[in-house]
Amino acid sequence: MVVCVSANDLDFERCYRAVATRDSRFDGHFVTAVRTTGIYCRPSCPAITPKRANVTFLPTAAAAQQGGFRACRRCLPDAAPGSPLWNTRADLASRAMRLIGDGVIERGGVPALANALGYSQRQLTRVLTGELGAGPLALARAHRAHTARLLIQTTRLPMSDIAFAAGFASIRQFNDTVREVFAVSPTALREESRRRNGDTLPATNGLLTLRLPYREPLDRSWLEWFLAAHAAPGLELYENGVYTRSLRTPHGHTTIRLSIQPGHVRAALSLQDMRDLAPTVARIRHFLDLDADPIGIDEALTAGMAGMPLRVGLPGEVPEADPTAQRSNGAAGASSAVPPANGGVPRSNGGVRANDIALPAGIRVPGCLDGPELLLRTMIGQQISVAAANTHTARLVQHLGEPIDGPIPHLFPTAEAIAEHGSEVLTGPGRRIDAIVGAAKALASGDLVLHSGRTAAELRRDLLALDGVGPWTADYVTMRLLADPDVLLPSDLVVRRGAALLGVDLTATARWSPWRSYLTMHLWKHALANPEPRASAKIEPLGRRAAQ
Repeated sequence: MVVCVSANDLDFERCYRAVATRDSRFDGHFVTAVRTTGIYCRPSCPAITPKRANVTFLPTAAAAQQGGFRACRRCLPDAAPGSPLWNTRADLASRAMRLIGDGVIERGGVPALANALGYSQRQLTRVLTGELGAGPLALARAHRAHTARLLIQTTRLPMSDIAFAAGFASIRQFNDTVREVFAVSPTALREESRRRNGDTLPATNGLLTLRLPYREPLDRSWLEWFLAAHAAPGLELYENGVYTRSLRTPHGHTTIRLSIQPGHVRAALSLQDMRDLAPTVARIRHFLDLDADPIGIDEALTAGMAGMPLRVGLPGEVPEADPTAQRSNGAAGASSAVPPANGGVPRSNGGVRANDIALPAGIRVPGCLDGPELLLRTMIGQQISVAAANTHTARLVQHLGEPIDGPIPHLFPTAEAIAEHGSEVLTGPGRRIDAIVGAAKALASGDLVLHSGRTAAELRRDLLALDGVGPWTADYVTMRLLADPDVLLPSDLVVRRGAALLGVDLTATARWSPWRSYLTMHLWKHALANPEPRASAKIEPLGRRAAQ
């Protein structure tokens, strides 16, 4: 089991074993700084394993850079999946890292970060330095260096444009940082990439194709089905395994095309402003839960199923079905392939096994690309099917969405537009319409703030204060907005059915903490893969609340 090493108390022996075996599961958990070479690497770097006496382990690339180490250009440690600590922990350092990844410091400096988190700049700097080995400016600098490398190696942009797109205040600062971090000039870094990969850069600036790595295994069928089932016409498109949509970004908008591949997600980005590259990548990783530690999560869920014959299967393994279990569930069993092309119910691909019923290895909890959109669409979908929610969302987007050029004709409407005209467009019960418009007004006025740096308790409190928002909606939004791994939805009808099928007592789930969000995904998927014969048409990919 891969355990998230503490950011302020790294276990030397465990870290060194990971480096000696080149264990890629630890990539992103920490970096290895080699004193004799002055280079820092990811744990799985293919270079010769350094001697024990010559290494030190640091929680972040920023801490290594602050210590005078430069990044290995062979293993590119900044390209590893992000640390799962930032989602599993809810402390100040973790919340700060999520906001730094979204580019808050580049847009508003350290004061903006401190204000969003509710701390003074001095206290914030002290906590981050103690926990992560670097203060907010150094962490943001490492983030800018990563963005600069991406732009240098994947675009034909002039270096001067890259400098400002990555968030540097001057070309000199850009040049100095790249030299310090990568030990070569920006031009040399681009030439190295061309020699290694060939001259395959896009001819049009603003178009990028990136490989976003994730930790395997990954339950591809669940994510693809989730994307397909929730695609609202005019806002999103899922076709031939590619999810396409446009989203509002800090400096304009971006069109994204995502397809899940072995070991990575292929992300084709069309950016209106290159300064939005880093926040767009951060939001995609959050949206698809790409920084999760699936092996650790699967093993923890298995341990929680005490008393059941369980195992964690290999990715893609299809266990032999139990005919008795199939008959008792009233379905054809849970072992099948990827979902049908028309977005049908996803089947299990092997993994955690309980009572001869296979649960998928590497299931993910989908996050979100935009907090206000998540809340408003969740409220639109209350007490109706997902298909009906998509229809209502499409109508709202058609009438109030911002028109844009490209394959997706609209952006999701702003909170201001819905607050002003939502009652004229939305249909359904008057109380629900009033609640949606009221939430939009709270967002537009700033009375309600939705971002990934909030604490779960404060966010849930503010959501429950809104008319028309009950525990199910508040918990669901909290789970997806904050990537909170420990949210259970016990009132959800489909969760209840999945729990009944698997023999899970929803009143005694503490043994699955802190991974109850992933347990919720398993229960949803299992119920949907084994529909009741007479009610299968009514079952939706996301359960609806039993009562608010």
